[in-house]
Amino acid sequence: MLHLSGIAPLAARYDGFIVDLWGVIHDGITAYPGAIACLHRLRAAGRRVVLLSNAPRRSAAAQDTLRRMGLPDDAYDGIMTSGEATRAALLARTDPWFASLGDRVWHLGPDKDSGLFEGLPLRRVAGPEAGAFVLNTGPDDALGETDPERYLPALRRAASLGMRMVCANPDLVIVRGGQRVTCAGLLARDYAAMGGAVRQVGKPYPEVYEPVRQMLGLPDARILAVGDSLATDIAGAEAAGLDSCWVLGGIHGEAVGDDPDLARAEADSAGLRPTVAVPRFDW
Repeated sequence: MLHLSGIAPLAARYDGFIVDLWGVIHDGITAYPGAIACLHRLRAAGRRVVLLSNAPRRSAAAQDTLRRMGLPDDAYDGIMTSGEATRAALLARTDPWFASLGDRVWHLGPDKDSGLFEGLPLRRVAGPEAGAFVLNTGPDDALGETDPERYLPALRRAASLGMRMVCANPDLVIVRGGQRVTCAGLLARDYAAMGGAVRQVGKPYPEVYEPVRQMLGLPDARILAVGDSLATDIAGAEAAGLDSCWVLGGIHGEAVGDDPDLARAEADSAGLRPTVAVPRFDW
């Protein structure tokens, strides 16, 4: 694993960059000024940039959030979210697993993710007993984001009914403004432990990289995937057969800091081999 101080040397090696959002471009509240500048430098150098996020909402909604953070549309070429990929799978139903889900869905998640249902031939129900499957976008507004145990009774009811779960965000936790909060992936992990069938959409699963490849229009050897999470960003890049750049200052920042030896040990313990590591997504 090569250690660099910034992204600039990589602009000569790669023509396309797949860039994570949370922990790389922003902290959930504020965009990192150095990251915005880095995106502009890549675009000015003629490099193509697609943002790939495990946000469980439409790409347009994620784009609106970035605009409010001060990230302009011309800083990147495209954006794909796990929510957008989930919606596409539920709409197309070409995958046999999705084709057999039925149309009555119990949404486990906050109201802000409701845009995911727009244009889908689904009937939303109030609880597990009336649903055919669960669409999990994360903790809801009523029970909050910090205590996953509050969700266990409803998950147990759904599992006892044999409901399958679609998880639109494989992340376990995120750091928002310095505080760790629960994500959909943690609830999906609990559901699977109860014997529930789960289908996850997003990083690290390679299917989510296909629309991103189409946006970039480049050979895999000329694409670098950038992210802060070993479990999703780096593992996802490896599963997709892409080189990866690990941003150390994100979700693993407390564990490894900028120490190359600690970073190498952390990656080794996860069985992963990032191509390169940088402290932050700076030029």
